[in-house]
Amino acid sequence: MSGVLVRRAEPAEYPAVARLTVAAYEADGQLKGEHGYGVVLADVATRAETGEVLLAVDEATGEALGSVTFVLPGSPYAELSGPGEAEFRMLAVDPAAQGRGAGVALVRACVARATDLGCTALVICVRAGMAATAHRLYERLGFVRVPEKDWSPLPGVELLGLRLELPPRG
Repeated sequence: MSGVLVRRAEPAEYPAVARLTVAAYEADGQLKGEHGYGVVLADVATRAETGEVLLAVDEATGEALGSVTFVLPGSPYAELSGPGEAEFRMLAVDPAAQGRGAGVALVRACVARATDLGCTALVICVRAGMAATAHRLYERLGFVRVPEKDWSPLPGVELLGLRLELPPRG
């Protein structure tokens, strides 16, 4: 079994990132009744202008396995990060590639990036009804619930705040 490499997505890869992100959210049931969120997920170029779109690829084949958007507080896609915190959004693994380690690799890449930037913590919000496997992934990687970061962008959509304390740089 080949490894997973995480790197910045190139503009030529944005259509593949859009496809796999929307497919992952649809497979998870997260786009039912949504008001245009699929369009936001598919707009990779706009995300890349103000954040870092990271892509997990199969090292042997170059196949796109998953992606995530890494952002800093105050940027357009930041939802709950505060001073000293970094945030990641729209973590998605192609349904056909799940179980190959892409999700863990993407989260670890965000942890490494936040640490390199001297951030004190990494935050994410997850949908309350999201797949238990996603919640377990974050828990296993050390994220803890931070109820004061919970919020709701739309009626019926409850987002739970999670936070990972980062070690000091160096």
